[in-house]
Amino acid sequence: MRLTERVPVVAGIAFIENIRALPETFTVALSAETGNRYFRHAIAVLGGSGKVGYVAPEIAPHYYDAIKSSTSPITCPARRGSISDHETSGVELLLDLTGLTPSDPS
Repeated sequence: MRLTERVPVVAGIAFIENIRALPETFTVALSAETGNRYFRHAIAVLGGSGKVGYVAPEIAPHYYDAIKSSTSPITCPARRGSISDHETSGVELLLDLTGLTPSDPS
């Protein structure tokens, strides 16, 4: 399994009501949050009825410019994390970014 198949979504606890309404696997939209004052490469993860978290800050800078400059919606597969994902890291959701091209391949 490649690392891009298991990209964690962070801050999920703040959006737990939206997360609980999601099925086991689903598709999310990714949106560059240009006005985020805490994280300049913030990529919001939108699924179901709204925001469900953010792409992990270690990964987001590699995709931010490509998502920000896209003229069409960027989507990717997502799934709920396992019980051990939640218990060991607090991660509720995982993204599969293998279909996206990083803006910074390093």
